Amino acid sequence: MMKVGQSKLSLRKNDQVQIISGREKGKVGKILKVDSKKARVTIEKINLVKRHTRPTQTNAGGIMEKELPIHYSNVLLMCPKCNRGVRHGHKVEGKSGKKARVCKRCGGSLDLA
Repeated sequence: MMKVGQSKLSLRKNDQVQIISGREKGKVGKILKVDSKKARVTIEKINLVKRHTRPTQTNAGGIMEKELPIHYSNVLLMCPKCNRGVRHGHKVEGKSGKKARVCKRCGGSLDLA
């Protein structure tokens, strides 16, 4: 759990991540949702579970598959240069003063923009 005074997560929506522990270990996916209060991320087609739902006026019901969130410590950000999950750091850009995420292995930028 995140504590008061602890920094926010550096994972963002649409980031490519690699799972490093659990039954989905080694798989790669895109982050769909980040819950910074609970320190959890939901990843596309990872940690799928089946839910039996009752039919409603908007939903047909039946057995639905959905992604459950996993703890952010179980994922690593993917580096496009290294083509694997890597630890990352932060670097302040020169004159603009913007903070960018950088790969700890190769030093390349991990931010798309």
